[in-house]
Amino acid sequence: MPHYLYRIEPTRPAMLADGPTAQEAEAVAAHFDYLRAHAERGVLFMAGRTLPAHGSSFGLALFSAPSDAAAQAFLDEDPALQRGVMKGEVFPFRVALWAGDPLAPCDAD
Repeated sequence: MPHYLYRIEPTRPAMLADGPTAQEAEAVAAHFDYLRAHAERGVLFMAGRTLPAHGSSFGLALFSAPSDAAAQAFLDEDPALQRGVMKGEVFPFRVALWAGDPLAPCDAD
């Protein structure tokens, strides 16, 4: 099955620096639950975000989908996008290298 990457970012960048509103926090929690459910089903391989707490921060998710339309639907159905807290874009993606468990401790200096 083809792989896709989506990139999302907050529609209100100050959410990261100043903290989320109650509605934003609820949407982000639903977003996390949405991604976790897809990870448990084996559809989502990785999700995370950059750590800067300013306007350049963004999140990524690597997942599989049967078609470009299904990949776009995966993004469109994300609660954070549906509630207007995030905006995003989907890209077809080809994994070139994948080294073991990416969460395992690294010996690199």
